[in-house]
Amino acid sequence: MQQMMDALVKAEAGRGLKLTQVPVPKPGIGEILIKIHKTAICGTDVHIYNWDPWSVQHIHPPMVIGHEYVGEVAALGPGVYEHHYAIGQRVSGEGHIVCGHCRNCRAGNGHWCKFTKGVGVDREGAFAEYLCIPETNVIPIPDGIPDDIVSFFDAYGNATHTATMFDVVGEDVLITGAGPIGVMAVAICVHNGARRVVVTDVNDYRLGLAKKMGATATVDLRSQKLEDAMEAQHIIEGFDVGLEMSGNGAALNQMLKAMRNGGKCALLGIAGPGTVIDWNDVIFKGLTLQGIYGRKMFETWYRMMAMVESGLDLSPVITHRFHYTEFEKGFEAMNSGQSGKVILDWTKK
Repeated sequence: MQQMMDALVKAEAGRGLKLTQVPVPKPGIGEILIKIHKTAICGTDVHIYNWDPWSVQHIHPPMVIGHEYVGEVAALGPGVYEHHYAIGQRVSGEGHIVCGHCRNCRAGNGHWCKFTKGVGVDREGAFAEYLCIPETNVIPIPDGIPDDIVSFFDAYGNATHTATMFDVVGEDVLITGAGPIGVMAVAICVHNGARRVVVTDVNDYRLGLAKKMGATATVDLRSQKLEDAMEAQHIIEGFDVGLEMSGNGAALNQMLKAMRNGGKCALLGIAGPGTVIDWNDVIFKGLTLQGIYGRKMFETWYRMMAMVESGLDLSPVITHRFHYTEFEKGFEAMNSGQSGKVILDWTKK
């Protein structure tokens, strides 16, 4: 086993990342060492790259970042039952490391663990040739699912958790925000039997991706009105289900007004401090608002794999592929707003 590896490191405060050599991690008790095949760039990684206020508060350089990946088992730490995993077995992993002992963990709600540590945020991440995570976080991957798709299973899991929070069969769904997670939610809703899926954004490139993923209608709010799209689609009483993916306060308020009485909203986007909503829309319409964080452990993962194996096609969301040494091009694409998922290949030096 090699002693050093290439990794993308947030070496210091400020914009950018550094491609450098760091020691290969050694799996501790109950841990598995994963040899990385491919990774995908997440919006969180872009925040860290750009060194925005969130990153200043939460990231402590130096640190290997990244948390969307696919790879293979390279080594088992002490205490890992060897019959559960085989060297060379293809795996991904849940990016939230939870305590296992708090009230939520013991109740089967690990995604709400108060003591969660994030891979690539609170501990060393996946933008490297190797990654160590606890055995309990390792997810074996069926042979029929391509590496490119598995590489962004973490983000796909966010979309799955949000889009399956409420029943969408036969329902009219509004999705606000056509980023990669939003457009994956489009495909999930269509796959699961939604009647109509309408998507709003202010980025025509990403609205185009939403159409490729199966959206019934898209609305560019710079020049179009949601009300006109609703009328054209014969959505008279409002949407049954809303999925807020943008983190934009105006989009959230527009969603609340567009919901039918008794409608249900799943909120993944993080609105900024001071965001105000019209509580009359919530109270008098009897709306249900559900915050979404991460993925259910591990129900969401089972749903993710089952949907892909039953025909859900996520490939249109992949727009760029680079070797990891070209990571700057990947982050440039993500920062441009003219991309879907960007994949970095770690299989060759």
